[in-house]
Amino acid sequence: MAHYLVKAKPPADLAGLRARLDSGGIGQMQPFGSELQRCLLNARLDADGWAVWEENCYCSPPLKQERAAVLDHYFSDLSTEALQAGQGWARIGHLPPLWD
Repeated sequence: MAHYLVKAKPPADLAGLRARLDSGGIGQMQPFGSELQRCLLNARLDADGWAVWEENCYCSPPLKQERAAVLDHYFSDLSTEALQAGQGWARIGHLPPLWD
Protein backbone atom coordinates (compact mmCIF):
# COMPACT_ATOMS: atom_id res chain seq x y z
CA MET A 1 0.00 0.00 0.00
CA ALA A 2 1.22 3.48 -0.81
CA HIS A 3 0.37 6.72 0.92
CA TYR A 4 -0.13 9.99 -0.90
CA LEU A 5 -0.55 13.63 -0.09
CA VAL A 6 -3.42 14.65 -2.36
CA LYS A 7 -3.95 18.22 -3.55
CA ALA A 8 -6.98 19.25 -5.59
CA LYS A 9 -8.84 22.40 -6.53
CA PRO A 10 -12.34 22.32 -5.01
CA PRO A 11 -15.34 23.95 -6.68
CA ALA A 12 -16.86 27.08 -5.19
CA ASP A 13 -19.76 25.02 -3.86
CA LEU A 14 -19.01 21.71 -2.16
CA ALA A 15 -22.62 21.09 -1.08
CA GLY A 16 -23.07 18.10 -3.39
CA LEU A 17 -19.96 16.37 -2.07
CA ARG A 18 -20.86 17.18 1.52
CA ALA A 19 -24.33 15.68 1.02
CA ARG A 20 -22.79 12.45 -0.30
CA LEU A 21 -20.42 12.32 2.65
CA ASP A 22 -23.19 13.03 5.17
CA SER A 23 -25.41 10.34 3.68
CA GLY A 24 -22.61 7.78 3.97
CA GLY A 25 -22.88 6.96 0.27
CA ILE A 26 -19.18 7.42 -0.37
CA GLY A 27 -18.26 5.37 2.67
CA GLN A 28 -20.22 2.41 1.32
CA MET A 29 -18.32 2.25 -1.98
CA GLN A 30 -16.09 -0.79 -2.32
CA PRO A 31 -13.21 -1.26 -1.95
CA PHE A 32 -12.11 2.32 -1.16
CA GLY A 33 -15.16 4.05 0.31
CA SER A 34 -14.42 4.04 4.01
CA GLU A 35 -10.88 5.37 3.46
CA LEU A 36 -12.04 8.06 1.04
CA GLN A 37 -14.87 9.09 3.37
CA ARG A 38 -12.48 9.45 6.32
CA CYS A 39 -9.91 11.36 4.28
CA LEU A 40 -12.37 13.80 2.74
CA LEU A 41 -14.04 14.53 6.06
CA ASN A 42 -10.60 15.36 7.49
CA ALA A 43 -9.33 17.29 4.45
CA ARG A 44 -7.70 20.66 4.97
CA LEU A 45 -7.72 23.91 3.02
CA ASP A 46 -4.36 25.49 2.20
CA ALA A 47 -3.71 29.22 1.92
CA ASP A 48 -4.19 29.13 -1.85
CA GLY A 49 -7.66 27.57 -1.62
CA TRP A 50 -6.64 23.98 -2.48
CA ALA A 51 -8.05 20.97 -0.66
CA VAL A 52 -5.33 18.70 0.74
CA TRP A 53 -5.44 15.34 2.50
CA GLU A 54 -3.46 12.15 2.97
CA GLU A 55 -4.83 8.94 1.54
CA ASN A 56 -3.60 5.38 1.11
CA CYS A 57 -4.22 3.54 -2.12
CA TYR A 58 -3.36 0.30 -3.90
CA CYS A 59 -4.14 1.58 -7.42
CA SER A 60 -1.82 2.35 -10.26
CA PRO A 61 -2.04 5.13 -11.18
CA PRO A 62 -2.77 6.49 -7.69
CA LEU A 63 -6.45 6.99 -6.81
CA LYS A 64 -7.62 5.59 -10.14
CA GLN A 65 -10.87 4.15 -8.77
CA GLU A 66 -11.49 7.05 -6.38
CA ARG A 67 -11.05 9.58 -9.18
CA ALA A 68 -13.44 7.82 -11.52
CA ALA A 69 -16.13 7.33 -8.89
CA VAL A 70 -15.92 10.56 -6.86
CA LEU A 71 -12.92 12.86 -6.99
CA ASP A 72 -13.03 13.94 -10.65
CA HIS A 73 -16.69 14.89 -10.21
CA TYR A 74 -15.92 17.39 -7.45
CA PHE A 75 -12.30 18.48 -7.86
CA SER A 76 -10.00 19.62 -10.65
CA ASP A 77 -6.24 19.61 -11.06
CA LEU A 78 -5.77 16.69 -8.68
CA SER A 79 -2.16 15.74 -7.93
CA THR A 80 -0.51 13.20 -5.64
CA GLU A 81 2.81 13.07 -3.86
CA ALA A 82 4.05 9.73 -2.51
CA LEU A 83 5.10 9.76 1.14
CA GLN A 84 5.31 7.65 4.28
CA ALA A 85 2.17 6.96 6.30
CA GLY A 86 1.30 9.93 8.50
CA GLN A 87 3.69 12.39 6.87
CA GLY A 88 0.92 14.09 4.92
CA TRP A 89 -1.31 14.63 7.92
CA ALA A 90 1.72 15.93 9.87
CA ARG A 91 2.44 18.46 7.11
CA ILE A 92 -1.14 19.73 6.82
CA GLY A 93 -2.46 19.33 10.36
CA HIS A 94 -2.06 23.02 11.11
CA LEU A 95 -4.28 24.07 8.17
CA PRO A 96 -7.96 24.87 8.66
CA PRO A 97 -10.51 22.14 7.86
CA LEU A 98 -12.02 22.08 4.37
CA TRP A 99 -15.44 21.98 6.00
CA ASP A 100 -16.87 24.76 8.18
